[in-house]
Amino acid sequence: MKKYIDTGKKDTRSGFGAGLLEAGKRDSRVLALTADLKGSVKMDAFAAEFPERFIQCGIAESNMVGVAAGLATTGKVPFIGSFAEFVTGRVYDQLRQEVAYGHTNVKIASSHAGITLGEDGATHQTMEDVALMRALPGMTVLVPCDYNQTKNATIAAAAYEGPVYLRFGRPSVPNFTPEDEEFVIGKVYNLNPGSDVTLIANGHLVWEALLAAEALEAEGISAEVLNVPTVKPLDEATIIASLKKTGCAVVAEEHNMAGGLGEAVAALAASAVPAPIAFVNGADRFGQSGTPAELLAAYGLNAEAIAAAAREVLKRK
Repeated sequence: MKKYIDTGKKDTRSGFGAGLLEAGKRDSRVLALTADLKGSVKMDAFAAEFPERFIQCGIAESNMVGVAAGLATTGKVPFIGSFAEFVTGRVYDQLRQEVAYGHTNVKIASSHAGITLGEDGATHQTMEDVALMRALPGMTVLVPCDYNQTKNATIAAAAYEGPVYLRFGRPSVPNFTPEDEEFVIGKVYNLNPGSDVTLIANGHLVWEALLAAEALEAEGISAEVLNVPTVKPLDEATIIASLKKTGCAVVAEEHNMAGGLGEAVAALAASAVPAPIAFVNGADRFGQSGTPAELLAAYGLNAEAIAAAAREVLKRK
């Protein structure tokens, strides 16, 4: 098994901030807008470097979406940043009508996603955002796994023509992907070839999938680990090839059971290569207050749960 090294824990929102600054340096059309959360979504460096390209919209998320859509029609590349709950659920009508329907070139920077937002609790956590964004026609949905990949995904999103939803989080997590690895929208990254079971994950659970693969290897089980940072459009060919090889899979994500990566993979498998699949997700629940580590354990979103699901699904091959 290929060993991935945790080079130091970093928050993925800081990866977004670094990627936004780099994208701004590469392209003068890139703008940043936020709803009174410049520091929280790590737009500080961009705002300091390009104050004329930073717009503070105040606590008015719906208006922020409209401003960004208007700017996009003039050829600008606006990033709108807020907490995942506020930049999806609160403004869903505006995203549908002004961004998705018009296919405007707006990038939705969604911070503090999932239950790992932590102590702020259910009202600020969101486990439904990927489902909301996947349902919008023409929306690209990205869920990178660490600081480096989030930085590179941000740069790729800026260069991509069309609306993009980019999901990242607040807690510090292992940073293990190559710093210079190009992020290709629509690509699955095979982190560990295997033959017995496929572990499919994105976001914070990719590292947990790698840890699960190590545990399974010690038991003589060969686990293939696929990092799927692009939920839509899905890299169907790579996933199908892996399912044909291993014959079963576990899909792990920091999201509810409905509408996320798990359902996307299940629908693909049903149509192309029927295979038993187990799911590690937040089930059908809201979040609650607690530290990120406590919540991941309470919701069964960790390496132990992924390994257990793999053992279970192997019995159904």
